[in-house]
Amino acid sequence: IQLQASGGGLVQAGGSLRLSCAASGRTFSQYGMGWFRQAPGKEREFVAAISQTGGRTYYGDSVKGRFTISRDNAKNTVDLQMNSLKPEDTAVYYCAADRFRDLMVQTYAYDYWGQGTQVTVSS
Repeated sequence: IQLQASGGGLVQAGGSLRLSCAASGRTFSQYGMGWFRQAPGKEREFVAAISQTGGRTYYGDSVKGRFTISRDNAKNTVDLQMNSLKPEDTAVYYCAADRFRDLMVQTYAYDYWGQGTQVTVSS
C-alpha cells in the first residue's frame, strides 16, 4: 500500500483545514488507519485513528473535540477534519496504515507511512 497525504497549508488560529490521505492498492479496507504529526524538535505524536470499517475512532487528548477522522473505503481515502486550529497544531501531518490492528497510538505499530503534509497555524 502507498499513501499520499494532501491538504495542508497556512491557516489562522481558529480556522479549519481538511487533510486527505489517498491510498493505492485494493486492500485498503483491511488496514487500520492513523494520523500523526511531528513539530520541529519534537517526537512524532499520535493524532487520531480509525478502524478498518470506520466504525470506531480514537483521538489524542490534544485534538479531542476539534478533529474528526473519517474514511471512505470505496475511494481508498482517510480524511482528517481539523477545526478550531491552534498555533500548537503546527506540524507536519502524516497518515499511516496498520496491516494487523485497529486504533493503535504507537508509531511502531504502523507498517506504511505517507510523505507528510505541512500544517501551519498562525496566531
